Amino acid sequence: MILNKVYHLFAFMLLLFSVSSLFGQTTTQGNYIQETSNPKGYIIRTHASVYQLAFNKAGELIPVYYGLNEQYDFQKTNALWTRENFLEVPFRGGGADLFKMQRTPVLEAIFPDLVRDCDLVFSSAQITEMEGRPVLKITYNDSYYPLQLCSYIKVFSEYDIIEKWIEVKNTGNKGTILIENLQSASVSLPANDYMLRHMAGSWALEFVQYDTKLTPGVKTLETRDLRSYNNPSWFAVYQAANTTIDENGQVWFGQLSYSGNWRMDFNKSPLGNLQITGGINFWDSHWQLKPGDDFTTPRMTIGFTSKGAEKAAELMSSYIRNEILPKEQRSKIRPVLYNSWYATEFNVNEEQQLKLAQVAKEIGIETFVIDDGWFKGRVNDKAGLGDWTVDPVKFPQGLNPLIKKINDMGMGFGIWIEPEMVSPNSDLYKKHPDWVFHYPNRNRNEERNQLMLNLARQDVYDYLLNTFTALLKNHNISFIKWDRCRALSEPGWPSAPVDMQREVRIRYIANLYKLIDELRLRFPSVLFESCSGGGGRADLGMLQRMDQVWISDNTDPVDRLFIQYGYLNAFPANTMVCWTTDGDMHNKQLLPLDFKFDVAMLGVLGVGNNLNNWTQTDIDLARKKIHAYKEIREEIQNGKAYRLKSPFNSNRMAVEYISPDQNKLVLCCYNLAEYMNGVSLDTRQAQNLVLKGLDADKTYQMEGTNEKFKGSFLMAVGVKWPVTGAYKSKIVVLKAN
Repeated sequence: MILNKVYHLFAFMLLLFSVSSLFGQTTTQGNYIQETSNPKGYIIRTHASVYQLAFNKAGELIPVYYGLNEQYDFQKTNALWTRENFLEVPFRGGGADLFKMQRTPVLEAIFPDLVRDCDLVFSSAQITEMEGRPVLKITYNDSYYPLQLCSYIKVFSEYDIIEKWIEVKNTGNKGTILIENLQSASVSLPANDYMLRHMAGSWALEFVQYDTKLTPGVKTLETRDLRSYNNPSWFAVYQAANTTIDENGQVWFGQLSYSGNWRMDFNKSPLGNLQITGGINFWDSHWQLKPGDDFTTPRMTIGFTSKGAEKAAELMSSYIRNEILPKEQRSKIRPVLYNSWYATEFNVNEEQQLKLAQVAKEIGIETFVIDDGWFKGRVNDKAGLGDWTVDPVKFPQGLNPLIKKINDMGMGFGIWIEPEMVSPNSDLYKKHPDWVFHYPNRNRNEERNQLMLNLARQDVYDYLLNTFTALLKNHNISFIKWDRCRALSEPGWPSAPVDMQREVRIRYIANLYKLIDELRLRFPSVLFESCSGGGGRADLGMLQRMDQVWISDNTDPVDRLFIQYGYLNAFPANTMVCWTTDGDMHNKQLLPLDFKFDVAMLGVLGVGNNLNNWTQTDIDLARKKIHAYKEIREEIQNGKAYRLKSPFNSNRMAVEYISPDQNKLVLCCYNLAEYMNGVSLDTRQAQNLVLKGLDADKTYQMEGTNEKFKGSFLMAVGVKWPVTGAYKSKIVVLKAN
C-alpha cells in the first residue's frame, strides 16, 4: 500500500509539470525539436502530433506523451501517460522496480565477467540534423561497463512520422560485450482498450488484414526464416471503442526497415498502458561488440494521425514514395511489362520469345521480361541455379541478338534472377559445396530443389557481385526481377569462428543490402523488382533498394483484390506489381479478360498471359486497356489513394486515386458477386459511393458523359455505384473543368 501511495504521488507531481507551458524552452530545427526547461526534457513535433520526453526525479528520461497536438495542451487528459514508470530506452536490469521489470527491454547484453544486467545512465542529448532532417540524439552510458548507447529520433513532419533507431558501442580497450537483443525502438501509449490491425498470410495468401484486441500480456509478430509471408512488419494500433477507425480516430502506425528476421512486441499491462517495440529478431542470434566496435539497428518508422486508418495509409505511402524508394527511379512512371513465364516456363528460346514479343509490342508493352530458364542447364527447377551464364543450347548466339530485336521493337528488356540460391545440380555447388548454409552431421534440406547461399561469406558476396556485374555490363538490360523462392533452414556456418557463427543471419542481410546497393550504384538506370516467391519480402529495407514489389504469385483477379487492398495499407501503388494471367486459383470458370485488366490496373500493370493463345478480340481488348491505363497511370502511381470500399467487409471493392492538384480522379470499382435486393448489406444500403480528396469548389466532369458535379457534392453525396453483375468492374475518370 505504501509503495502504491508513493508511486501515485510521484506520478501526480510529474503530471503537474509534464504538460505545462513551454516557458524557457530552446527552439531549433524549425521548432520540430525543442528542449524544455519546465519540465526538463524534449518536445518532438510533426505537423499534427507531439512526442514528449521528460526527466523524472531519478534523472531518467521517460516518454510522457505521444499523440495529437491539441490534446497535448490538456493536462488532465494526459494524466494516464505516466501511470507506469516507462523508460524511453528500456533495458534488462535496473533494480526491482515492478513496472520497469514488466516492460519489454530494448537492450539485453552480457558483459565479459558474465554480468547480464545493464544500468544505462543518461549522459547527454543533442539536437542536430541528418540528411536535411532534424534529429534528437540521446546518449546513455552504462554506470560501470564500457557500453555506450545512442538513441536517435528523426522527424518527418509533413508525414506525421518519426524514425527511431539505436546505436551501441564498446568504448573499452579490452573484453567483448555480447548483445543478446537490441531493438530499434520502444513507444509507449496511455492506458486504454486497444485494437491491433496487422496483416498475415502465406504463399499465395499474402496481406490478409486482421483486427485483434490487445489484452494484458505480450502479443508478438515475428519472422524466423528470413521470409515475411506470415507477418509483414506493419502495424496500426487504435482505440477499441472506435468502430469507424477507417474514417476517423487516433491511430498509431509503423513498420520496420529490415528484410531479415524481425519481431514486434505489443506489451499490454494490467493497468492498460501499451508498449510497442520492434527491431531485429535475435532468436538464435547474437552480436559481439569487441573493443571499439559499434552496431546500428535498422530504423523503425512510427506515425500518428487522428484521422483514421485510411489517413495512416496515405501518410505511409507518401513517406515511402518520397523518402524511401531509390532516388534514381523514385519519380519515374513504372513501365507496362510483359513476363513470359506463364507462356513458356523453363522452355525458352529466341524464336519463341520473339513471337511473344511481336504480340507484346502490338498491345503496347514497354518492357519485355524473360523469366526463369534462360541460364545454363536450367531445363527445370532441379538444376542450374548459381550458373548465371546464358544457356548455349537455348541461345546459341547469346542474349544480345534477342535483346537488340526487342529494343528495335521499342521495348526495354528485362530478366529474372535468383542470386541467393543454388541448385545442388550446378557447377557452382559442385565446386563450392561449402558456400551454402549447412550444419555438419545434419541433412542439407532442399526446398524447390535448391539450397541457400551463405551471403554472409565474403567469397559468396564477391562471386555474386562479379557475376551480375558482368551480366548487366554485357547486356542492355533495363529491368531485373530479383527472386528468392525459399526460406532459410540449417543456418550453419561451420567454417566461421565459433563466436561468429550465430551472427550469420545479421551478416547475411548486411551483405545482401551491400550487394544490391553496389549493383544499383554501378547500373543506376536499371529498374529492380523485389520478389520472394510472391510477397515474402515486402518491407521498407528492401524498398530502399528495389523500385517495386511482386506482391503474390496468386494472380487470380478475385483473390488479388483482397491481396492488393491489404498491401495498400502499408505501401504505395507505384510499388504494387499486378498482372493479368490465364489461370485462376480455384478452378472456377475463367473470368473475363477485361475484369482481369481492371484489377491489374490498380497498381503497376503487367501482362503474363500466353499471348500466342490470344484471339484477335483478346489482342484488341488488351491494346485498348493498356492504352487506357497509360492515360491514368500518373494518378494511380503518383496520386493519393483512397480505399472507399473494402472487399473484407462486402462483395464490392472501390479505390480512388486523385492527382496532387485535385484536377483528375480515377475511380476503380469491382463487384465480386451480385445478389437480389435486400438480402445483403450492400443491397440494403444506398447505392452511391462518396468520394474523397476533391476540391470542394471545383466542378468535375465524368469522362465519356456530359455529367458534371461540384466537388462538394461528390464528397457529400457521391456517384451512383457504376457496376452491375458478378465479376464485373468499371474504371471511371473525372476531370476538373
